[in-house]
Amino acid sequence: MANVAVIGAQWGDEGKGKIVDLFTHDADIVVRFQGGNNAGHTLVVDGKKTVLHLIPSGALHPNKLCVIGNGVVVDPEVLLEEIRALKERGYLLDDSLMRISEEAHLIMPYHKSIDQARERLRGKGKIGTTGRGIGPAYEDKVARIGIRLIDLLEEETFREKLKHNIGEKNIYLKAILKEKTLDFREIHDSYCGYRERLKGYITNTGLLIDRGIKAGKKVLFEGAQGTLLDVDHGTYPFVTSSNTVIGGVCAGAGVGPRNIHQIIGISKAYTTRVGSGPFPTELKGLEGEKLKQDGDEFGATTGRPRRCGWFDAVGVRHAVRINGMTGIALTKLDVLTGFRKIRVCTAYRSEGETYHEFPSSLRVLERAEPVWEELEGWDSTFSGARKLSDLPINAQRYVRRLEEIVGTEMVLVSVGPERDQTIMLKNPFDS
Repeated sequence: MANVAVIGAQWGDEGKGKIVDLFTHDADIVVRFQGGNNAGHTLVVDGKKTVLHLIPSGALHPNKLCVIGNGVVVDPEVLLEEIRALKERGYLLDDSLMRISEEAHLIMPYHKSIDQARERLRGKGKIGTTGRGIGPAYEDKVARIGIRLIDLLEEETFREKLKHNIGEKNIYLKAILKEKTLDFREIHDSYCGYRERLKGYITNTGLLIDRGIKAGKKVLFEGAQGTLLDVDHGTYPFVTSSNTVIGGVCAGAGVGPRNIHQIIGISKAYTTRVGSGPFPTELKGLEGEKLKQDGDEFGATTGRPRRCGWFDAVGVRHAVRINGMTGIALTKLDVLTGFRKIRVCTAYRSEGETYHEFPSSLRVLERAEPVWEELEGWDSTFSGARKLSDLPINAQRYVRRLEEIVGTEMVLVSVGPERDQTIMLKNPFDS
């Protein structure tokens, strides 16, 4: 019996949705532990695409308990719409299979107003947030003025907290950000409506997960974004506002580290990034455009085109070390078909120094030039491959070389968007 955590090994968008969907087959409980609806996990089942923003990707499997942990910030309007859309398609029909932590924090309208206004004021220096209020919601959490779902359930508590926050935020919106102020009554009444529709899902999810583990249930922990967007270990300040790494599982799901047995990193066979920030292996010419088009590299949440580049082994090695990853699930290998030569970045050169480990300095990263290793490409397609030996020999060599460079084994290779377009080398739940 094993409990498995799935962590992004790059700047997010690595294909976690498909991998979680695959691993859910062997899990009993699927837990989302951080982030908000700034994440978008895309799943393709029987040719139909589903994009999930808050609900764990396990929702597309029958009889799996889906849990939104305390580390997630929740926009109730978005969550309710996602539940409605899934039910309309025949998923999540049993309400007992969906649970939300009473300790999760709410995203409020003022969070979104502040987020969007700040990005406008930053101009060229903008971080590239989705404008959905994620960062300001986490700010209030740390400032100890956030509103949790348990507060929403207590009418008097909610009213008092909201009244205090609206007064404070309206001063900030008007005097500093030059934005419109918000109406207390309008927000109060709409969130009271959300309370009535959500209260049946809200519970102590940390206790729920613990009881499940003690009863022998297998748990899959699903992250959002990726290691290089972690607020502590990523390309700060061009990061998300939560801990996307393995420590975020313990804090954001309410479980002890001994309950996590396998840590699987998700990595594309190349690298992408959405928004601003350093990206040493970025390709700005025809090769980058080919990756973008062939890989359908457009944000699942925002639709923004992703910046594309060759595989950055420095960043993935950093993710392997920070998370203690026991294996890598490699996605979108098929997108590299057609390249005569394929490059891998094995180190950086910046300001006269060579860096084999991921630097903390933004200055160093912004000036970093990749040290390349070049491998032979392949022309033949392989969407029907189900064993590593089905791949072209140069594709096999590429996979094995990446294992050597990043320092951990491949447990899975994805060769297309569908569930069955997968080479499973090792099932982490069998460990």
